This record gives sequence, structure tokens and C-alpha cells, in this order.
Amino acid sequence: MARPRPERPQPTALWALVDDAGRLAVRVTPGARSEGLDVVDGRLCARVRARPEDGRATAAVRDLLAAALDLAPSRVELLRGATSREKLFQVIRDRA
Repeated sequence: MARPRPERPQPTALWALVDDAGRLAVRVTPGARSEGLDVVDGRLCARVRARPEDGRATAAVRDLLAAALDLAPSRVELLRGATSREKLFQVIRDRA
């Protein structure tokens, strides 16, 4: 059985949460039953199936964010929160 697609808001809603310096704060729930992104009270919340072991959950969040923002995963970097639920990512926009 194929996994359902992760729930995620429109890319424009996510880009609105990125500050002028390209930073995006995310609250992460690792080990979730389903994957997805939600905007709750102006904050981005991410749910990933991966467990918080050896950076797997952080990598899953990075990949989920990149897909939702229509970017390559290499364009999303973790700045702070490697072992925390509260993470701060740097989003590198295309220079077009």
C-alpha cells in the first residue's frame, strides 16, 4: 500500500513565514503517524514519521520543507535545534 502524500499548505503561505534573512522557525513532532505541515497561530508545525535518532527526523523535516517550498533539499539548511523540537532553518531562495 502506497503512503499518502504529506499534507502541506500552499507554498505562498510558507514563504510568508520566512523572514527577511531567510530564516524559518519550525516546531517538529517526530515519530508521528502521518507526515505534514500545518500553520498554527502563525507558526509552522511539522509532523514526520522518522524517529529523532541520528538526525533522521531533522533530515525528514528538511526534505518536507524543501518539497513544500518547491526547492532542492540542499537549499534548506539547519541553523539551530539539531536535538530540539524547536528548529530554525535557513531557506536559500533562487537568485532569479
